[in-house]
Amino acid sequence: MQRFIYEQNVAHFQKLLTEATDSALRRTLEGLLRSARRDLAMLESAEFGANGSPLEVRRRRNGDADGIRQQFQPEFEASSHPYMLLDPAPGLRIVGINDAYALATFTNREDVVGRSLFEIFPDNTDDPLADGVSNLYASLRTVAKTGQAHGMAIQRYDIRDPDGQFGERHWQPINSPIHDRDGVLIFLLHHVEDVTADVLSTPGRTQASPRADHPPT
Repeated sequence: MQRFIYEQNVAHFQKLLTEATDSALRRTLEGLLRSARRDLAMLESAEFGANGSPLEVRRRRNGDADGIRQQFQPEFEASSHPYMLLDPAPGLRIVGINDAYALATFTNREDVVGRSLFEIFPDNTDDPLADGVSNLYASLRTVAKTGQAHGMAIQRYDIRDPDGQFGERHWQPINSPIHDRDGVLIFLLHHVEDVTADVLSTPGRTQASPRADHPPT
């Protein structure tokens, strides 16, 4: 029932947004629509993971997962680029992060491994137009469905600093599937590059300026 309500909210706000002409009303509706999409993404990620529906959930073999992880773990750990490994099962739990990812996101392995992705990286509650959660979840679902890597548009996704305060961050994310030899999805590999400095240095764009994100992919 809750999922049905969230889906109806998304459809309702989308319809109202297409009909609205007043700029203030449109901004309010955009915030409501993004909030509804976030609620739906949070619910579906908890219930279905990246698969998106119970019909798409596939049984994975733990033995294969352990063996596959051992194969790429050295390169994963040693890379200077930020990487996070996710379990595509319900909950989208974090399997691991490398040092570069921990540094970029003010996190550490002990605090994040085994916990749900969007519990650790929620949207900025002070930004009514935040859409990081819904856009990232949509990308992960695309990867799970197609079996192909998916490059997202530059995404604003604010990160909490060591004091728990959100700071503006912009990222270039690429999400990739990791399959076993039988083609079963075992892991999702999330790679990001911090492009905040490039975005904020765009002429006419300052940290205090309105959001100028790319549209959802």
